[in-house]
Amino acid sequence: MSVLRDAARPMLASIFIIQGFDTMLHPERVAPRAEPVVAPLAELVPGVPTTEDAVRLNGAVQFTAGSLLALGIFPRLSAAAIAVTLVPTTAAGHRFWEVEDEKERAQQRIHFLKNLAIFGGLLIAAGDTAGRPSLAWRRRYAVRSARRNAAIATWAAKKYGRAGAKAARARAKASRAGGRASRAGGRASRPGARASRATNRAARVSSRRQAR
Repeated sequence: MSVLRDAARPMLASIFIIQGFDTMLHPERVAPRAEPVVAPLAELVPGVPTTEDAVRLNGAVQFTAGSLLALGIFPRLSAAAIAVTLVPTTAAGHRFWEVEDEKERAQQRIHFLKNLAIFGGLLIAAGDTAGRPSLAWRRRYAVRSARRNAAIATWAAKKYGRAGAKAARARAKASRAGGRASRAGGRASRPGARASRATNRAARVSSRRQAR
């Protein structure tokens, strides 16, 4: 795909480099056809340059962006810039709906559709990420990853929370069992203590008798 991009970008940009350069040098050739587009825009937006200056500016953008696109420098931005300039160029230069002659109208319609096809190619080039994930895809992936991580964390918390509760209950049971065993051992040691005290008393009595 990299070879295709390297070959296709100069092909797509070639017409804009040539025509843009020619328009910069000779804007008066295109100015009369651009007048129907520039004049209404100048009435609505103050500060719009004259028709020749607008045509020269449009050609400069096409030449510069076309050169960058051909070289693969900022290709997406360059393609988008050319696409923007192609709209007034097509609207001004190929107004087939205003032509009365049938042959001329058909010819202008063909040029209009050609520009429309090129406009579609420029939009594809502007959206081409060269195999890298787009910003929209990255955003969706980040949202899905965040949701998945949150679900895993919730599941782990519930699981280990139940395991911890079971362990705590087991420790409590063991502690209670140890207490019972300790109390039972205490009870079991009492008879032995009594027998020991009785043995001691008998020994003392016996020793007293022998002494007499």
